[in-house]
Amino acid sequence: MSRVYNFSAGPAVLPEDVLKEAATEMLDYKGTGESVMEMSHRSKEYDAIIKEAEADFRELLGLPDNYKVLFLQGGASTQFAMIPMNFMKNKKAAYIVTGQWAKKAYKEAALFGEAVSVASSEDKTFSYIPDCSDLDIPEDADYVYICENNTIYGTKFKELPNTKGHELISDVSSCFLSEPMDVEKYAMFYGGAQKNIGPAGVTICAIREDMIPEEALPGVPTMLQYKTHADADSLYNTPPCYNIYMCGKVFKWIKNMGGLEAMKAHNEKKAAILYDFLDASKLFKGTVVPEARSLMNVPFVTGDDELNAKFIAEAKDAGFINLKGHRSVGGMRASIYNAMPVEGVQKLVDFMDAFEKANS
Repeated sequence: MSRVYNFSAGPAVLPEDVLKEAATEMLDYKGTGESVMEMSHRSKEYDAIIKEAEADFRELLGLPDNYKVLFLQGGASTQFAMIPMNFMKNKKAAYIVTGQWAKKAYKEAALFGEAVSVASSEDKTFSYIPDCSDLDIPEDADYVYICENNTIYGTKFKELPNTKGHELISDVSSCFLSEPMDVEKYAMFYGGAQKNIGPAGVTICAIREDMIPEEALPGVPTMLQYKTHADADSLYNTPPCYNIYMCGKVFKWIKNMGGLEAMKAHNEKKAAILYDFLDASKLFKGTVVPEARSLMNVPFVTGDDELNAKFIAEAKDAGFINLKGHRSVGGMRASIYNAMPVEGVQKLVDFMDAFEKANS
């Protein structure tokens, strides 16, 4: 069977070249006679893998030396608790709630202190990004938190919020390495790898060193302290070795593609094909206000649940999989991450056009 076009929100499509290269090394990594899956994380071979992955990640983002890079386990959702556990010194933090993941992070923070919602788009099913130019941020807030790209709802911060001097922390899970970032505007950014970067099971955090507490807040377990992992270069315990190896290969692939500027152009081209079709279509409609549209996640509907179901079923038969939208939005969602080729989006649009003509 030939490969399908996988529009999953995550775990998501990976570059074919990366998968093929990893396949050739599965049984014997560079003459070691073993797979990276079997390799000791304390070996010199693995030490080279993780160090090279970090170096390439830093190079892609232009990340300064005063930021620590951590490869962690527990998914991005564990960060919802780790962030307040490590940074809520004043027991207060500001949250901008623009989707389900930001809302979950906000609720988790409330377990450790006062979480203040300073802006929200929940009133319109998270279909827009609120104006964040003049927010009422408490003076004693330890940080301002955002989820930069909203996987479920297909919105993206086009401008970072005015934090009024407070530290900015961002969940970038579904836009990680899809375009350049002005990294020094963030005290911390992090994301699960399983959308743009690698297999599920590793979360990558970049944290400015002066943010990491020398002494943990009372009651924080050792494994949930950023200092634990920063001091041990992500090797305090056995890391998700194979996943980090795969991420390293994706970093090389992005570099070979021309880096993050080239990645952005690639992603803008794909998004334009799909959004232009949706704007012209009489059957399919996008659910997000144009000024907040994500390059990565594109939700759309027909307005008829039966027709949505028919489209999803026929699309799957035609080789376009994982197009069902999240239950809170309904309809469809095409996630068109870095590794989705332009050809895949064009073929999807051709299929949508044929479906519209057959069902109008």
